Amino acid sequence: MSELRAEIGSGEVLVRVEGVSKKFCRSLKQSLWYGLVDMAGEVNVFARRGGGDEGGAEVELRPGEFWAVRGVSFELRRGECLGLIGRNGAGKTTLLKMLNGLIKPDGGSITMRGRVGALIALGTGFNPILTGRENVYVNGSILGLTKEEIDRKIEGIIEFAEIGEFIDAPVQSYSSGMQVRLGFAVATAMEPDVLILDEVLAVGDAAFQAKCMQRVSMILEKAAVVFVSHQHHLVTRICDRAIWLVNGAICQSGATNTVLEGYLDDQAAGADGVRTTLQSDAAIRSIEVGIRTEVIEPGGELELLLEMEVASEVMLETFYVLIIDESGEAVARATIRREILMRAGRVNRFSLVVGDLRLRSARYQVDLMGHRDGEKLRVFDVQAAAFFTSRSAVHSLIPYQPAGRLEEGGDGAGRISGE
Repeated sequence: MSELRAEIGSGEVLVRVEGVSKKFCRSLKQSLWYGLVDMAGEVNVFARRGGGDEGGAEVELRPGEFWAVRGVSFELRRGECLGLIGRNGAGKTTLLKMLNGLIKPDGGSITMRGRVGALIALGTGFNPILTGRENVYVNGSILGLTKEEIDRKIEGIIEFAEIGEFIDAPVQSYSSGMQVRLGFAVATAMEPDVLILDEVLAVGDAAFQAKCMQRVSMILEKAAVVFVSHQHHLVTRICDRAIWLVNGAICQSGATNTVLEGYLDDQAAGADGVRTTLQSDAAIRSIEVGIRTEVIEPGGELELLLEMEVASEVMLETFYVLIIDESGEAVARATIRREILMRAGRVNRFSLVVGDLRLRSARYQVDLMGHRDGEKLRVFDVQAAAFFTSRSAVHSLIPYQPAGRLEEGGDGAGRISGE
């Protein structure tokens, strides 16, 4: 199989990215004004300021602007899988959106060959008021498939997505897991030449993740895949090579294991000052994560202490606590579904407690995510939020889901309800 992959990998280049850069503005008001100026520049070549030329990365930024992606270059051939890693805010999703044509680069060029299938965010490409079946036909048509071709694929898509009779219900009534399953089934069933996947397995269960990995392995026999995930064991499993992004630029590129090792060492080096990264929710001003104890004895609990400041009220509903071993594999994930209201003008304190830990004696990393709106919107994502050592003599041999709970902080912040 490795010989076949090597032979295919030496084939045609399907993705070529040359010096690509993208800038954004932190202020909405300034962003709208700059947008008008840039549109005028598209009409009047003399008024253009670095929009769309290869020298865009060298243009001086205007007040309030920052580089989301800067000077990124790589090639991807048929049969190869490229992993993009880095903290949230590193520029991974922005780069994927440019690859998929959703946004335009401010500098450099992107060349894509063949049919592109992408699942960049939950429900991407779905019309919420249409049924799942209708959305399959719409997406297939956009990709250039005829109705007869989609007719031949529709039953396989429904079977893979495990949607059943809900395929004829509006997508807006689907759970986050159902949307992910259907989106992945559609994106992969259309036989893309290039497949782009961004964190789409974060809400899937273990069985569905395994099925998706099998499907990606099959696609790799005749396509190119760009894969983004914070679940490092998945990146290691399917990616031939990886790119580590820091502040929109390439920090390291090469063999997957080598790049991941550098990335994890960098995270561990910053463990004393917890590295907090937020997934764009403007209401979040700051978040701090601590740990009650860094050594967990047999029968003990993992307790994460959170302090959060918000610009406006935010209702958090679902939390994921991901425990990762030294090899980068997720060995346990606790799901905590409790409502807590973050209030503006105060420090909101609460803790997440994970018990029933059956981990072998070793050192572990903890990643933390918080969602609202029925898990549809990720409010924050803290990578390497904490590190701890387990001294347990008894452990589970397979990944599992320990029990967890949320406890209100001592200052009375928040409103907790539900079970």
